[in-house]
Amino acid sequence: MLLLKELPTAKSLEKFAARYPGTNVRAISDFVSLLRASADISQALDKLLAKHGLLQGRWWILVLLMRQDDLTSSPTDLAAKAGVTKASITGFIDGLEREGLVIRLPDPIDRRKYLIRLTAAGLQKLDETIPDYNSKVDALMSSLGEQERDEMLRSLKTLTANLELMR
Repeated sequence: MLLLKELPTAKSLEKFAARYPGTNVRAISDFVSLLRASADISQALDKLLAKHGLLQGRWWILVLLMRQDDLTSSPTDLAAKAGVTKASITGFIDGLEREGLVIRLPDPIDRRKYLIRLTAAGLQKLDETIPDYNSKVDALMSSLGEQERDEMLRSLKTLTANLELMR
């Protein structure tokens, strides 16, 4: 994914609007700022997880497995919950398995399939990572007051509820 590091200036937005009549400069500016903030937050999470030898995709797979009562899920369910393709999940699982953080088990219902289970080492990796993650997320989110956070969440829910307008 390309991350726009430099937000458009008022001058560049005016130039854009002059070429494309009807451009809502404020909407474009706000939208690009939202994308930039999202990318910056994602990069900050990447840096935090890298200190623990993890990447976001693999981190979220471990977290999704930990949510399960038996620490086990199918690759298909993991892909659906993570919002990625089955091919991407396979890559994440392969890396996690190489590190001993998950294991593949035969599916007791369908021999053609397999399940993924979080190992003791995977649980230990989460135990090492989550306290740091929790404290950093708490510090970041504490930079906003409760009312600001509530409004931000309401606004984000409104935007996501209207994503069909982007299609």
